[in-house]
Amino acid sequence: MSIHHHLDDASLMRYASGDLDPAFCVIVASHLAMCEGCRKAVRLAEAVGGDCLDRTEEASLSADSFARLSQMIDAEAGRQTPAPAAAKASAADIRSDVPLPLQSLIGNSLDDVNWQWVVPGVQRHRIELAGTGSSLFMLKIGPGRKMPEHGHGGTEMTLVLSGSYRDAIGRFGPGDIADLDEHVEHQPAVDSDDPCICLVATEEPTRFKGFVSRLMQPLVGI
Repeated sequence: MSIHHHLDDASLMRYASGDLDPAFCVIVASHLAMCEGCRKAVRLAEAVGGDCLDRTEEASLSADSFARLSQMIDAEAGRQTPAPAAAKASAADIRSDVPLPLQSLIGNSLDDVNWQWVVPGVQRHRIELAGTGSSLFMLKIGPGRKMPEHGHGGTEMTLVLSGSYRDAIGRFGPGDIADLDEHVEHQPAVDSDDPCICLVATEEPTRFKGFVSRLMQPLVGI
């Protein structure tokens, strides 16, 4: 797999330090499963962070620190989405067209995703995730289709799982990730013979530019 578009350095550092929202953690972990270069970058960031901790002066803790930490861990564990039994790693997982970190949420095959039509040529699958203030969903866009020109209210990450699209930034194929902020406006157009299937995480709803697109946004829900 030839990957040309990678995670921003800031996103890599936030992921390595555990500072990313759960929705974005899913998409970053899925990209890492497909990209050896970004996996190496995360390992380096983790090593740098560990070295910084080793050099930090020790601080005194209150007597109930461990008890409060245990309560926080228990509370966080209760908010996690349980992984279905079908997502256990196996030889079939290795051959799956779904990255391993995503399999616990959608299963092992893109063919089994429960798609819903939003507009002609575009289908969506929402992924419900506990403990996140962001949105996580999948899009399946037909060959030759264009998304309306749009910007973003905050950070948006789009990971291509199958097919490809092209915009002003370049061409994005399987494994490529678009790590965008609120300053970027673009109009992705599918240029593959098969539908382009993407995993998308957004902080805020998409800002469509066209009048008709803005009117339809409540129905589309992107």
